[in-house]
Amino acid sequence: MDREDFNRIVGEALDALPEEFRARIQNVAILVEDAPANQSAHPKQLLLGIFHGVPMTRRSMFDLYTGPSHIVLYQKNIEAVCSTDDEIRQQIRMTVIHELGHYFGMSEEQLRGV
Repeated sequence: MDREDFNRIVGEALDALPEEFRARIQNVAILVEDAPANQSAHPKQLLLGIFHGVPMTRRSMFDLYTGPSHIVLYQKNIEAVCSTDDEIRQQIRMTVIHELGHYFGMSEEQLRGV
């Protein structure tokens, strides 16, 4: 899948979020990269996405500004765990929701099964 189509699907996943969540997402960039720079040649488990930033639950008006939070989706890794375009679309959706969960302050344990 080319990057333009992948980005379009990411946009669709964001647009499909309930309004109550979309309204609370502020100053978060969604980026797409091929794969993490430090990924080994034969990883046991591929990293599909990652949240970089301070979760909303840990923010304070006294914190120094560190720039916008961002979520990185790893296109090649997502494609590697999927067999069809429909699976890619579903995996993008699940990964976006998972990483936004971290943005909202949820832990890995809380996100299991979400």
